[in-house]
Amino acid sequence: MRDEAEHMVQPKTDMQARARELRLAGRTYDEIVAELGVSKSSVSLWVRDLPRPARKITEHSRAMAEARWEPLRRARDLQRQETKSAATQEIGRISDRELFIAGVALYWAEGTKSKPHRRSELVTFVNSDPDMISLYLAWLRLLGVENSRLRFHVLIHESADVAAAEHFWAEHVGIGIGSFGKTTLKRHNPKTVRKNVGENYRGCLTVRVLQGADLYRRIEGWWYGIVLGVKPAA
Repeated sequence: MRDEAEHMVQPKTDMQARARELRLAGRTYDEIVAELGVSKSSVSLWVRDLPRPARKITEHSRAMAEARWEPLRRARDLQRQETKSAATQEIGRISDRELFIAGVALYWAEGTKSKPHRRSELVTFVNSDPDMISLYLAWLRLLGVENSRLRFHVLIHESADVAAAEHFWAEHVGIGIGSFGKTTLKRHNPKTVRKNVGENYRGCLTVRVLQGADLYRRIEGWWYGIVLGVKPAA
């Protein structure tokens, strides 16, 4: 009688141990039930003290999720493009005065500025966006700044394709690479996870205007004129 009881308990103990192994391996209740042929309530009792396994995302479920979201994503992208296109049409060709105002605001947001603790009336603009550079150069031409007064150099991480970046910026502004100043390399920190990487990363272009003290004072004055122009009348 005792031997018979021990024979019945042993398999149950083995299945309980196996159920715990499967649960620790990340198997669900249904998977354990299917493999061991026991009730779900037994499995729940045996493994209830174990942590719940991380949710598994199978290729099938991933494909189903992608299929479900793809139409919504396409509709959203189409709506985004339509909104941007409509906004572009609202601008059209801009006047010299509009370019003048836009250039002042652009420089005051992105250009170097004199500080109370460090007086420096230099006209230097640094940006990674080619369109920003194009707008800035168009503004300088509007102001009558000669090309001979402009100096360019690239600022980029040393781990990037420096030569490709130099050629890109030289072509973008329409001058020979030999007319650029020495490229400034940012030292790479392996601990930093940079997102500005890949073939589209070209660093920043620095544009400096020689003998720019008088121009800088005018830019500062223009900016404060804009600020005063939007203040309510007293």
